[in-house]
Amino acid sequence: MQNDQQFIANSTIKNTASFHSFTWEAPSNIALIKYWGKSTPQLPKNASLSFTLSESRTITTVEFTKRTTSPQTVDFTLFFDGIKHDSFKPKIANFFLRIAPYTPFLQDYQLCIKTKNTFPHSSGIASSASGMAALALCIMSLEKTINPSISEAYFYRKASFLARLGSGSASRSVEGPLILWGKHSEFTQSSDLYAIPITTDIDPIFNTYKDTILLVDEGEKQVSSTVGHELMHHHPFAETRFEQANKNLSDLLKAMKAGDLNRFIHIVEKEALSLHAMMMTSSPYFILMKPNTLKIIHKIWEFRASSKLHLCFTLDAGANVHLLFPESEAEEVNAFILNELLSLCQNKRYICDSVGLGATQL
Repeated sequence: MQNDQQFIANSTIKNTASFHSFTWEAPSNIALIKYWGKSTPQLPKNASLSFTLSESRTITTVEFTKRTTSPQTVDFTLFFDGIKHDSFKPKIANFFLRIAPYTPFLQDYQLCIKTKNTFPHSSGIASSASGMAALALCIMSLEKTINPSISEAYFYRKASFLARLGSGSASRSVEGPLILWGKHSEFTQSSDLYAIPITTDIDPIFNTYKDTILLVDEGEKQVSSTVGHELMHHHPFAETRFEQANKNLSDLLKAMKAGDLNRFIHIVEKEALSLHAMMMTSSPYFILMKPNTLKIIHKIWEFRASSKLHLCFTLDAGANVHLLFPESEAEEVNAFILNELLSLCQNKRYICDSVGLGATQL
């Protein structure tokens, strides 16, 4: 059993200041090794590995105003792009309930949350990871103000822990560039409770990797990720999939240390297709890929075979395609995107991104 008691705030330390404001910018991330299947509360069935992104980010300001009374629930208002959004409140309220044992000081404040994305809200990039990470970091800035003795390492570890309770993948959006979430036998510091940066020697080529997000379908998914995760509980292939993911993670890190791009491509694409294979063999089964998703995949395979370049794809739980490639091959790959793939994107929309370094306080 992993110890979440380490994250309970020191309730004997009080803060008398009447107002605080903190702003954090947190990135989205793209999983190379996927997690699909979890247990309560937001604990993964297998370890996952992700690139932190650079440009696709959420910027969140939280204003904390001291209250004269301390009810048992957190009182907050939320603004997205400057507009009050009560429709987002149930998810945030549930988040505050989950983190209440670890952040009792929040009950002393009225919160005003102001958030926005650097990418279009309907762009097909999940903003829950970056959004929950930014919110968790603002909360940790308040805790650090109340209790300056907490270390930097604890600050980021608890931020990842809190973010996970809002969205599992948000645990991987606190630090960067390569992040591991979930207990794995080869990493003694790994945990299901929070994500950790991989600090072992990775070939420098991956520090500047590009991620072009091809927006195939910007509509709402027919099956949410939450429902998809639940379907893994009785999935006939679940246990084998969890074992596969953990082995793939080991193999992928070996390839990244060696700078073996062909091995990297093989494992990353296999992971993406394994994720969607689990969806297609659930009960009930479902398909989130669209016809143009498959057309793009086949074009990538054909172009890679003819050009000998090292581009590959990965997929999240949706139809959009993440095209990964080394910075040194960007000119040729970008021409391929414009000439062959753009017409397969909805409204010819795509987002150019790259590997980033994690969240920053503004």
